[in-house]
Amino acid sequence: MTPPLNRLDLNLLITLKLLLQERSVSKAAKRLSVTPSAVSKSLNKLRDWFDDPLFTNGPSGLCPTPLAMAMEEELVNWMALTSQLAERRSDETPKGMQFRLMIESPLSTLALQQLPSQILESYPDSSAKLLDWNSDSLEAIVSGEVDLGLSGREVYIRSKESINTLPYYVDHQVLFDEPPLVFLHQDHPALKQNWDLETFLSFPHINVTWEGRDLWALDDKLAEMGLSRNISLWLSQFTQSLLMAEGSTQLMATAPAYCRAYASRFHPELTWRPIPLPQEPLSELSVPLTLIWHKRNNHNPKLLWLRQQVCQLVQLWYTDCSQRFDGK
Repeated sequence: MTPPLNRLDLNLLITLKLLLQERSVSKAAKRLSVTPSAVSKSLNKLRDWFDDPLFTNGPSGLCPTPLAMAMEEELVNWMALTSQLAERRSDETPKGMQFRLMIESPLSTLALQQLPSQILESYPDSSAKLLDWNSDSLEAIVSGEVDLGLSGREVYIRSKESINTLPYYVDHQVLFDEPPLVFLHQDHPALKQNWDLETFLSFPHINVTWEGRDLWALDDKLAEMGLSRNISLWLSQFTQSLLMAEGSTQLMATAPAYCRAYASRFHPELTWRPIPLPQEPLSELSVPLTLIWHKRNNHNPKLLWLRQQVCQLVQLWYTDCSQRFDGK
């Protein structure tokens, strides 16, 4: 006797559909962003429900039984119907929604000033939580505590924060890519010397602990050359490092180039210079500003809207900054 439908977890049907498409437990697990063990457990539940093995092992992967093959077209129709229902639901404006973002400072202050207003206009009675990006942010995105992250990554191949080290179940979009710059007081004595690597390394530095690391790709590249910086001060945010650099005629800070807008607005006594390295190693220090989210939210209407708004605001801001600082 077939059990009642209300006892069937409909998520199991999604697993069944992917198993029919992939003919592989591991590939289905990857698309679901779960472990193969979880898919195997779901398959066992489906076998118990339908009282049928559904798949047998074959030389090229899973082979569906006649019952599983008969259900394949029906599952496609069922998925199409649920998508239509979801689209109808997404046309409504639900109340009480929460938007949770973790954003690298100072981008929330500059590029995304209008985002809270846009959220409230499109989603009345909603709330937004915009927190600073930190070393736990990626884990928060994976666990579902955060909807979206915006942070600079690294391209250096050996970096643990390289954009290529993001886990497969996390999606990303690079909004723009810029090199880091050196920020220092306009009366800093380094500006009276030749701006070269020797000058750069002869003064004390401010460093930002990035993704839980006290050093970053610049220090790795210098170490390859048998060199190192004299780091006198560690801080947790680029905004803090710019403040400290403005207050000293000895210290210098290194920060992504998009911090120029913040420096010119809030720290007018700061100026900036390129890191004095040859072009090849300098290109490995590039900082791609990256939008990050979990794959499970790829078709979430709220998250699709949020990503679109963030992308538009950041691109508009970046275009304006590029025009203002071009050649400076």
